[in-house]
Amino acid sequence: MKIPFLGHRHDKPGAPDPEGIAELLSECELLRSQASREGVRLDDTAASLEALDQLVPRWRDDEEVLPWLGNDAGLYLGTVVVRTVPGAAWDLRPDGQPVIRLASGREFDVVASGHEWASSGVPELSQLYGEVAEA
Repeated sequence: MKIPFLGHRHDKPGAPDPEGIAELLSECELLRSQASREGVRLDDTAASLEALDQLVPRWRDDEEVLPWLGNDAGLYLGTVVVRTVPGAAWDLRPDGQPVIRLASGREFDVVASGHEWASSGVPELSQLYGEVAEA
């Protein structure tokens, strides 16, 4: 029975909206601000990841900024992957952790990778992108 004013009953309330999630996760305000101050434009391309890898890591001296920047770096890496690798999409684990899922089903925890990059610079974001794009 279809009753138009009840709406779509097959939609789960609270089901994630992939486009909304992608938009929210792509903000990365702290990273974009830091990059802009250094003259790096983050245009959601692999080349911008290479430019980030070349930045002098002044943030490593600030224990308050480091975790936030690492989070943003991971989310930005994920944004570039989702926008440039066919079949890649954001997914949320049951614990709420955003990850990238490729068409093959392989999953990447880009946020953990962003934290590693922010704290030590290794592996580089562009290197991680290359690995994900190959998979």
